[in-house]
Amino acid sequence: MTESLGRSAYLDSFARDSLPPGDLWPVMDPARPPLCDYPASLNIGTALLDDAVAAGRGDRPAVFYGDRVWTYADLRDQANRIANVLTRGMGLVPGNRVLLRGPNTPMLLAAWFGVVKAGGICVATMPLLRGRELAYIAAKAKVSHALCDIRFAGELDIARSESPGMVHLAHFSALGDGAESLDKAMAAEAVTHADVPTSALDVALIAFTSGTTGPAKATMHVHRDLLAVCDCFPRHVAGVREDDRFCGSPPLAFTFGLGALALFPLRAGASVVLVESFTPETMLKTIQDYRVTGLYTAPTAYRAMTGLSIDWDLSSLRMCVSAGEHLPLATSNGWHQATGLRIIDGIGSTELLHIFISAAGDDIRPGSTGKAIFGYEARIIDAEGNPVPPGTPGRLAVRGPTGCRYLGDPERQRKYVADGWNITGDVYTMDEDGYFWYQARSDDMIVSAGYNISGPEVEGVLMEHPKVAECAVVGLADEERGQVVSAFVVLKDPADGGDALVQELQAFVKGRIAPYKYPRRVKFVHVLPRTPTGKLQRFALRDL
Repeated sequence: MTESLGRSAYLDSFARDSLPPGDLWPVMDPARPPLCDYPASLNIGTALLDDAVAAGRGDRPAVFYGDRVWTYADLRDQANRIANVLTRGMGLVPGNRVLLRGPNTPMLLAAWFGVVKAGGICVATMPLLRGRELAYIAAKAKVSHALCDIRFAGELDIARSESPGMVHLAHFSALGDGAESLDKAMAAEAVTHADVPTSALDVALIAFTSGTTGPAKATMHVHRDLLAVCDCFPRHVAGVREDDRFCGSPPLAFTFGLGALALFPLRAGASVVLVESFTPETMLKTIQDYRVTGLYTAPTAYRAMTGLSIDWDLSSLRMCVSAGEHLPLATSNGWHQATGLRIIDGIGSTELLHIFISAAGDDIRPGSTGKAIFGYEARIIDAEGNPVPPGTPGRLAVRGPTGCRYLGDPERQRKYVADGWNITGDVYTMDEDGYFWYQARSDDMIVSAGYNISGPEVEGVLMEHPKVAECAVVGLADEERGQVVSAFVVLKDPADGGDALVQELQAFVKGRIAPYKYPRRVKFVHVLPRTPTGKLQRFALRDL
């Protein structure tokens, strides 16, 4: 930590009191761009909505949803009404935490901005979470208020029965024009609101990790962080423009989705198409019908859309971004062959809020994640924290304008941050040109009979086999070898499964990479376990 937190606008000091000790913070240098460009007082709601309207964007489309269009002024007005309901009708005090629940709709987006305008802290939750998971989040973040899409009220009711501190609740419809409690309360409120003059270092967001390695961790991000990510990846890598129109599958509760479908387009004066539930077909139809120029989704979706893309008009697309998990080379090449577009791969994390390594256009090297983007530094280190030579596998360390701040968890903070660097838990190599090449999650490296084997490398080879739809490779305990390479395979046609195909896949891998890396165990499954954001849950495979 290189600067004082300064004075807070919050009366409820829970979030600031729960920040990790200053000596455990990663380096976030306020003298370097983009941080040096921001004022000490900053409210992300004011910056992205009110400032946009003041700049003449009020009549520009901000959100498309079905056949409805909300302009920037519409979105600001609805957010202001919600902020007024929170402060005047629901007793919100600056610094209170507000749980948001629902799919990607205009009202969920307006609620997010209404919360931060009122000085609240957003705790957005995945629509698929169940009552016990919501109760855990509410307890961890000490949530006092909740705004919930009426269609998703049931599980939240279960959570409230276990969360005595969550005393204020209002329901809304997708467009805020229904008969729900928040809809009605908004109708009686003004479209103007005096936004709380939050400090740039006041916490605006408590984001929970997606739980790929166990219980979700709570990360805290300040108002300045939310603006910083807008001025790094979308501006310097993706080249977001005012005439862009985005869509994507990640929920707004996922920081990948929050950036892609809210922060980035609004910062640029662009627009977003919100769709509640994506399938490969609905994603392709959305691109065609709305003339989408930018798509954000996970590798799994690109793989599923590739074979269907010929039936849709995707000529409006100019930018396809992948994040959330490693992009296999076979998926990248397949999409390129089908559409003529190279996928912009990127790695980010909830701890750092969004993408910090990526490449676009002619800078893309298929199979590589890319380089450290504007504002960030990255390097590969050994177990003692020392940089390693190019081509040597090691732990990925990153620092820049955003960084990890776990809520009330100094022990986890010590594991994630070392000497001012965020240690992401990924194993990479870096080549002499500064490109980063993914190997595995650090806890997913397979050590078999003394060999270090990258599960994703084996997955990439298996994905080249014409009968494989998707797969995951993990190490399973073995008395003789310590661990054995074990593949869980989803077939395009389940009827192909059998001993003959197991042997065929094993020979296929042996013929393409070092034979010791081949999967000694192959299990055919109907589906791979994933989080609500689409990330593979490898720990669940080990339990099978």
